[in-house]
Amino acid sequence: MNEIKITLPDGSVSVEQAGKSVKEIISSWNEEAAKTAVAARVNDALVDLSYPIEKDSSIDVIDVASEDGLSALRHSISHVMAQAVQDLFDGVKVTIGPSIEDGFYYDFEYENTFTPEDLDRIEKRMADIVAADHPFERREVSRQDAVKLFEEKGETYKVELINDLPQEVKTVSLYTQGDFIDLCRGPHIPSTGMIKAFKLLNVAGAYWRGDERNKMLQRIYGTGFATREELADYLIMIEEAKKRDHRRLGRELDLFQVNDELGAGLIIFHPKGALLRTIIEDWERKEHLKRGYDIVLGPQILKGDLWKKSGHFDHYRENMYFTEVEDQLYGIKPMNCLSHMLIYKSRIRSYRDLPLRYFELGTVHRHEKTGVLHGLLRVRQFTQDDAHILCTPEQLNDEIRAIAEFVDDAMKIFGFEYEVELSTRPEKSIGSDEDWNLATSALEHALKDTDMVYEINEGDGAFYGPKIDFKLKDVLKRKWQCATIQCDFTLPERFDLHYVGPDGERHRPVMLHRVILGSIERFIGVLIEQYAGAFPVWLSPVQAVVLTVTDNHIPYGEEVYRQLMDADIRVQRDFRNEKLGYKIRESQIQKVPYMLVIGDKEVDAKTVAPRQRDGQNLGPMGVEAFVSMVRDKCEKFE
Repeated sequence: MNEIKITLPDGSVSVEQAGKSVKEIISSWNEEAAKTAVAARVNDALVDLSYPIEKDSSIDVIDVASEDGLSALRHSISHVMAQAVQDLFDGVKVTIGPSIEDGFYYDFEYENTFTPEDLDRIEKRMADIVAADHPFERREVSRQDAVKLFEEKGETYKVELINDLPQEVKTVSLYTQGDFIDLCRGPHIPSTGMIKAFKLLNVAGAYWRGDERNKMLQRIYGTGFATREELADYLIMIEEAKKRDHRRLGRELDLFQVNDELGAGLIIFHPKGALLRTIIEDWERKEHLKRGYDIVLGPQILKGDLWKKSGHFDHYRENMYFTEVEDQLYGIKPMNCLSHMLIYKSRIRSYRDLPLRYFELGTVHRHEKTGVLHGLLRVRQFTQDDAHILCTPEQLNDEIRAIAEFVDDAMKIFGFEYEVELSTRPEKSIGSDEDWNLATSALEHALKDTDMVYEINEGDGAFYGPKIDFKLKDVLKRKWQCATIQCDFTLPERFDLHYVGPDGERHRPVMLHRVILGSIERFIGVLIEQYAGAFPVWLSPVQAVVLTVTDNHIPYGEEVYRQLMDADIRVQRDFRNEKLGYKIRESQIQKVPYMLVIGDKEVDAKTVAPRQRDGQNLGPMGVEAFVSMVRDKCEKFE
């Protein structure tokens, strides 16, 4: 047998016989590591533990608790689920079943509809397969043999997947556990017995390959973890997320509606929701003005030639809507940058004018497939707190740092933690390598100068430039894309933007595209779930409600109401002839921060008796004292 050199995870080198499996090598190196390993990385390629090593290689252990390990575990559970489904239901065809961020899914063609009771049956059958401890066995076969195998089994979707592979692919890998065979790249965990904790969650519709022209399949979602404790914690989080679901709270708190009669992905804001939005937008305008931004406003549609000039027509057309006016093609704007460039170009600019910061709460439209629309979080019409900064290359670092600081201030005010990613050039892009390198370098240097911790997200930049993404984390530790900074040398070139430098010559400015909160609709949806609808006082559409005990108290209640209105407190009145307890409970359900009870004592003393939505009584106080308390909380963003 040939001897090979293996570089182990700790950097040491071991001499082994060629053909030894990864599992054998890891076990001889560190038995404890072998116990929790589910896969390995050999020369940067993810492989099964049964993979034989034939040449000099380096090995890294993939532990079940790691991101790659959890992905392999969940992918393996999806195969077990597919096996259970085929065991229980005749005529089912399997398609694909990947791991995803919070679990896994598998898509099936089945003439009937899977029910919650079916999920229970599938789980029980999965438990039997796990108990049988079937090994996950990989083998390579020719694509012709694989096609023949799946044709014989009636698995037409697998046949289509194989036939669509590039012609240079001569072999495919199959995985078997028990009597179930699946087409898969892997890797998988060693055996089904390593699965300790899983749960099937729900069933949804999904088009084959995500194409609405294809057949509708049934997608079963599930999740899995290394331990039962982790699964239990996750299921508790799911229940908490259901309570915080912004779509349900949006209805219950009368904030907004999504109406099929109106059209998918389009939002109607009710009075309280529109007021919440106005509070946020007013805060945005004030913050931008004090940071040296100019407020601008562009039209909703622009000529098609402009979108061709910018590159959007070639690189973003599938996300846009178009219309015709007098036989002229117009594009409904998916973003606001073109109008801002035309403002810049409306007169000669000097280096002394720069930087110019144009801010617009601009409503845009983007074509989203119906299947991905989700309440306020994914819509077709939304408003961005969009700004474009045109500056000299020398000003770039300071401007990027100022934006990052703005984002940091905003996240602290709204109560969010966040993570940062630097996204680099995608395959589909415009501009020269030199410009892309300059833009990427500028973003990276600014992040380093502000001591921000960040990850590199390869190939996920905009088509015209790299970007910094700020992903906020809510109370359930879910991540949401909101703020972004994009560095663009390309569009100023395409639109021939320039400024006169100190040397009297024309120079090209750099453009930064940026948002702070991002889509206002999405941000409101995240806020609703962050606070479970119980907004802080400064954000609450209704800050107080005046409650009378009897009709005799209405005159003083009206007086209190008018005083609060005059003091700019957002207040409602409830003078109905209902029991006080009923009115208090109703206000608590509406999550109003303060209920001001008006009874005999309050009328006689000319006071109010504030009660917080958590049930705490603050004791009697004068109206002015209450106003002062509310204003103080608003000033502190509480």
